[in-house]
Amino acid sequence: MSQPDLFRVQSKPWNTGRIIGPKPPLKPKHIWAIRQLLKNGGQLRDLALFNCAIDAKLRGCDLVKLRVSDVAPGGAVRARATIIQQKTGRPVPFEITEPTRLALLSWLAARGRRSDDWLFPSRSRPGEHLTTRQYARLVDRWVQLADLEPRAYGTHSLRRTKVALIYKRTGNLRACQLLLGHGKLESTVRYLGIEVDDALELSEQTDI
Repeated sequence: MSQPDLFRVQSKPWNTGRIIGPKPPLKPKHIWAIRQLLKNGGQLRDLALFNCAIDAKLRGCDLVKLRVSDVAPGGAVRARATIIQQKTGRPVPFEITEPTRLALLSWLAARGRRSDDWLFPSRSRPGEHLTTRQYARLVDRWVQLADLEPRAYGTHSLRRTKVALIYKRTGNLRACQLLLGHGKLESTVRYLGIEVDDALELSEQTDI
């Protein structure tokens, strides 16, 4: 063995075996399939969490820290809510659609009264909320239910899902920016993976 080889540290890259790059959003057929399977399996917490993730479009760190008082003060689930993002300190609004409201009501009834106010409390750490790692594991499980490859998807897939559909249907980047809570429009462009061809196609469809 040569002298340099004696000091060479052999280690695998952190992303060995992983699919890197932006995680794609879920398609409507995937959302429907996951919802039905969670509902049929009686997984009330997972169904409420999945629906909240799609509607709220929040980062995992903000989603797991939702409180009951954020979405259902006094026991009545709101149609809209606003929270302050941990990363940016900016307020971000989100809608709570009827399927999500129904799922939340069922989950809150099963959750029962607790001393903590976490919407999704941890099952292994009394008094704490679900962790982002636990949430990521749940996302892996959910995408497998839809016969998708878990390595190709992640928590940001759920954050992207609804805004990707909004952009595709309306081309309204400003709306997407507000819903994601981005400070700069350029961040939204990068996050949604909008290419020059997409922008030109929208421009061609606009007559002056």
